[in-house]
Amino acid sequence: MATKKRHHFTFPSAYTVILLVLLLVMILTYFMPSGKYASLQYNTQSNNFTITSPTGRESTAPGTQATLKKYHVNTSLAKFKDGSVYKPVAIPNTYQHLKKANTGLFGAVKQFLNAPIQGLAETIDIITFVLILGGIVGVVNKTGAFAAGIAALSKKLKGREAWLIVIVTSLIALGGTTFGLAEETIAFYPILVPIFMAAGYDALVAIAAIYLGSSIGTMASTVNPFSVVIASNTAGISFTEGMGLRIVMLVIGTAMCIFYTIRYAEKVKKDPEKSLIYSQKAELEAHFLGDQENNVVPKFDFRKKLMLIIFAAGFVIMVFGVKEWGWLFNEISALFLAITFILAFISGLSEKDFVGEFVAGASDLLGVALVIALARGVTIIMEQAQISDTLLFWLSNGVSHMSGVIFSTVMFFVFILLGFFIPSSSGLAVLSMPVMAPLADVVGVHRDVIISAYNWGQGIMSFITPTGLVLASLAMVHVTFDKWLKFVLPLMLAIGLLAMILLGISVYL
Repeated sequence: MATKKRHHFTFPSAYTVILLVLLLVMILTYFMPSGKYASLQYNTQSNNFTITSPTGRESTAPGTQATLKKYHVNTSLAKFKDGSVYKPVAIPNTYQHLKKANTGLFGAVKQFLNAPIQGLAETIDIITFVLILGGIVGVVNKTGAFAAGIAALSKKLKGREAWLIVIVTSLIALGGTTFGLAEETIAFYPILVPIFMAAGYDALVAIAAIYLGSSIGTMASTVNPFSVVIASNTAGISFTEGMGLRIVMLVIGTAMCIFYTIRYAEKVKKDPEKSLIYSQKAELEAHFLGDQENNVVPKFDFRKKLMLIIFAAGFVIMVFGVKEWGWLFNEISALFLAITFILAFISGLSEKDFVGEFVAGASDLLGVALVIALARGVTIIMEQAQISDTLLFWLSNGVSHMSGVIFSTVMFFVFILLGFFIPSSSGLAVLSMPVMAPLADVVGVHRDVIISAYNWGQGIMSFITPTGLVLASLAMVHVTFDKWLKFVLPLMLAIGLLAMILLGISVYL
């Protein structure tokens, strides 16, 4: 008698996960009422404020501190004039329910299909960078420069591989806390994943070192202009207020991430079967290590060293450009396109081979580009449905009668929830701070408590939120979301507990 073949459940790909989130959010928009706060934005050319009503009607008001006082926006006019606050700021006590458009079934289907396409258009700068990076990696792989460099590095790190985790996580966390190093870390996976795997770890360790470093850095922002600074400015306080506890969070949180990753990494190194992605071991080694697994390691000659130096120099220039010159992805893409032209002359490949490998490398990261577009599509659905302000209105009313430690703890969870719906740190800051910051005055705590709750709540959500960067990062390394959840959730709970303790302490400082 023939036995029936058992079908084991396999976790869906990143694309399916995001599409499911997109579908769930669309369903949610039919149950949550639409609504919006009025907003004001400073116009540097006319020295006026543009006031936008909840219905979208625009008017102007003088660009003075008196105007801000009139609308109960407790932010210094100087912060608008110097560009510190550059996005539309919500005006407190102006929330208005709006009539929800009756799109019908056809309209809903059209919206569902259009969101990823619009997401592709709105993230084309990031996608361009990802594809250029993929092309460069394909070329460098073809020349054998990566394989030769990794082999040389592995010999030098023999017995000291754990320092890779310490160094990478610490440096990326430093970038996150100072200037919001996040999306740019996508560039690090192709070069660092093979190094970690050659050191005897699995690909999940590389993801942890890079992504946890970025996440804890941005969560524990100290001088990041895109989160803590703009949030503090919008709340009407200096970003240095509450800095002490944020530094404590940064130091302890980064140490926790490093310790947690090293413990897992050493366990995998001693017994590869303990890896959460052991079933993918052969596939990932073939993809990232290539001929090294067959002991065919090219000679690390001058040409290969020069290619790797130029490639690495691109990352140094990128970080400096983002931090010091305010570069965005257009400038970063142009930088790596210039590196592409330089490598074309020194790679030793024929024109036909170079172009072929560049196109093949870019195509390897096309899936990552699609994940980025789909994730943006979720945010577009929420923006079009106008439910983010409604959620903020409900939550602000819910916490307005709380006090002390309970208030700080609940605010932490409020910003966790808001962080899912509004993954942009600056966007959440200018929307929520004019509404939430005055609540601190009502319940008798300092406004820096609200800033820390915002910082840590939204930040910890970035560890796992599908609308953020995590699925694109996992797609770079071919790891499914369920494996990452199994790995990171215990660490998240520990860091979340630390955040609540520090918030409780901040209430009494």
